[in-house]
Amino acid sequence: MEKVTVPEILSLKGKKKITMLTAYDYPTALILDEAGIDMILVGDSLAMVVLGHEDTLSVGMDEMIHHTKAVSRAVKRALVIGDMPFMSYQSSVELAVLNAGRFLKEGRAHAVKLEGGASVLPQIEAIVKAGIPVQGHIGLTPQSIAQLGGFKVQAKRVEEAKKLIEDAHALAEAGCFSIVLEAVPMEIAAKITEEIPIPTIGIGAGPYCDGQVLVFHDLVGLFERFTPRFVKRYINIKKEILKAVVQYKEEVEKGIFPEEKHSFKAPKELLEILK
Repeated sequence: MEKVTVPEILSLKGKKKITMLTAYDYPTALILDEAGIDMILVGDSLAMVVLGHEDTLSVGMDEMIHHTKAVSRAVKRALVIGDMPFMSYQSSVELAVLNAGRFLKEGRAHAVKLEGGASVLPQIEAIVKAGIPVQGHIGLTPQSIAQLGGFKVQAKRVEEAKKLIEDAHALAEAGCFSIVLEAVPMEIAAKITEEIPIPTIGIGAGPYCDGQVLVFHDLVGLFERFTPRFVKRYINIKKEILKAVVQYKEEVEKGIFPEEKHSFKAPKELLEILK
């Protein structure tokens, strides 16, 4: 099992579709790695799908590092990417580099992801200069949801589309090894994919990107607060888990579980003192 590296991800552009999913814990990361997923993102979506917050803004560096450590312990093949949370990089270049470094040094990630276009170029350039691979993220950027006015498709106007394309080129020139395109028209995503030299990873950006990413909990039906249009649910695992838990509850209450086969027997000499 050969380790996926940043140079390998770059080499896949135009040759093979790249797969990426989120994971936030050891058992999930084990499954994704065994399945052969190329990149595993410890996303700030952790805030919503694992910690129960209303948006991604509430999760901090310590929580992100904690979960990144768990994922990294499980992964043997995939490229692990730590998602830099809100206000971990926006305020200064120095803070951005220090926090990106924490993902690699403490979290044992292989790269970081951060949101934004031209406004975060100084941070991206400094992080890359420090030897830390960076994945960009443009289009719908959840950390800017207050400014964007909600979870809406981006780049629907000519000026917005032009700006998105310019940002994609700028991120590539700044040294990003790939870019997530979220919630943008597929034609715009196709144009960006064709024009820039690094892979594009789509989420709600159509079939023409170099790869795709989904939130794991959306894919398996573990998060039901809302389901974006671009999500394909491959299984409703919540239904199966609920069924199992209800059965367990009933069997315990009725004395069906545990049976003798689930129990331990005392040695004969111990039984003597129980008489």
